[in-house]
Amino acid sequence: MRPIRHLLVILLFPFFLITMACKEKVPKPNPALAFIELQRGELLLCGSGQFGEVDFSLNCDYDVRDAFNLAVSLLHSFEYDEAEKAFVKVIDADPDCAMAYWGVAMSIYHALWSAPESKDLEKGAFVLEMAEPLSKTAKEQDYLNAIGAYYKDWKTIDHKTRAFLMEQKMEEIYQKYPDDTEAAIFYALALKSTADPGDKMHTNERKAGKILEAIFPDKPNHPGIAHYIIHNYDNPELAPMALTTARRYADIAPNSAHAQHMPSHIFTRLGLWEESIQSNIRSASAAQCYAESSGNEGHWTSEIHALDYLLYAYLQQGNTEMAKEQYNYVKGIKKVWGNNATVSYPFAAIPARMALENKDWDMAATLETPITEFDWKKFPWEKSILHFTRALGSANKGDLDTAQNELAILKTLQQELVQLEDEYKAKQVMVQLKASEAWIALAMGNREKARNLMLASAALEDTTEKHPVTPGEVVPANELLGDLLLAIDKPKEALDAYEKSLKRTPNRFNGLYGAANASIQSGDLEKAKVYFEKLLEMTANSNSDRPEVTEAKMFISKSIS
Repeated sequence: MRPIRHLLVILLFPFFLITMACKEKVPKPNPALAFIELQRGELLLCGSGQFGEVDFSLNCDYDVRDAFNLAVSLLHSFEYDEAEKAFVKVIDADPDCAMAYWGVAMSIYHALWSAPESKDLEKGAFVLEMAEPLSKTAKEQDYLNAIGAYYKDWKTIDHKTRAFLMEQKMEEIYQKYPDDTEAAIFYALALKSTADPGDKMHTNERKAGKILEAIFPDKPNHPGIAHYIIHNYDNPELAPMALTTARRYADIAPNSAHAQHMPSHIFTRLGLWEESIQSNIRSASAAQCYAESSGNEGHWTSEIHALDYLLYAYLQQGNTEMAKEQYNYVKGIKKVWGNNATVSYPFAAIPARMALENKDWDMAATLETPITEFDWKKFPWEKSILHFTRALGSANKGDLDTAQNELAILKTLQQELVQLEDEYKAKQVMVQLKASEAWIALAMGNREKARNLMLASAALEDTTEKHPVTPGEVVPANELLGDLLLAIDKPKEALDAYEKSLKRTPNRFNGLYGAANASIQSGDLEKAKVYFEKLLEMTANSNSDRPEVTEAKMFISKSIS
């Protein structure tokens, strides 16, 4: 039985808008549509079909404007398949609506997700070619030129360069049409899509956030504004600025699985575990509703993505029982549909979290690669998580041969990412690699080498930022550094490491416990009390059976008496 109950019903009312609007006119379908595989069919919208308020139809036929705006609303909440279907419906009803072709191309782009595959790029480029001879305003041509900059020469120019070209075009539109709300919103999205993950000043994100915050008061129910504020402020420094918006977005687009999930990015950043849990329960339910109505076999990727965040939050509450329920549920999933790049991460991270968060070294050392229909060879970063977990588990068990074997695989995967010129993921695996070497060195009795390697791992992670696909690293490097420093009797250094980790990832269960333990060993009982009290606050409603909670209660009880 699924751990999240089916909550919503399917209502397919949006096509009533198109059907009624066009009942007295017989459009002439664009014959070129027959040569490409477009998303078609009735929209699958759970609940009442509310996705926020958008007004952006420009020069399209008046009769299809409501349908067009619904399509843009779906696009803004990353409901890409349904957005494409909605834009295609508009094209069928009004083949001369140039912006509907723009909408299809935008639905294929997926600005903040993995780059489209070749077949999708080919489709997007072809759709834009179909729009070229159509009559259009100067502004519509500008919008088509902007997305066209991404698709042009896609066979010879890399994704990153084309994304930058599109951002530049969107900036021109933003400057040229200062009263165009959608120009500002899509420019803010483009800024986020090209932001440097190593930029600790968050230059693009701050610029985008400022643009969005300026227009939000006049458009309080616009899904894109709220959504992109959350994405741009999804980092430790800016997250507090997005809390109010995070609490509003789900109500703006209540029938979007992604809109229900997105607030948990901010809740996770701030350690608000109960709010994250409720957000992802709603998101997974909406995703299940969508999957069941789609006719596709298996589970939709949005559900698995939400469950990774859900399990993570349960683990921070020390709620092993509920975390294990999600873990067992995901373990039983063999078939998924949607974006495999989105689901490959949680398939690797969920079992790794169960082992590492509970310090179950037997489970960690023998972690198996999940059996799914997609090829793990295509996902070296995600695959590295499994080998990293096995390396840590084996090192902590004293099985050095297995640990060394896993380390060798990590090195191979890291080099593979270097060759693929995926700098971000190569760096993430290097963080894991150095941490694995550190714990192997400790198991071999070389304490100083272990300390230096773990310091290097933590320092490298400090220069990076977590990927949006994950609620957090399977174990933060600074937290792991604290664990190692405690193991070599350096409690004051360990406390510094834990506190640094908690600043970046607040209210983590193991971070709070580690900081309390390091405080005791450093002789600072008052600070230990503060951390233990925080740990008990985090776990108060979870009926946690973790021994750390029992230890915290005993310490607080003794300090009171």
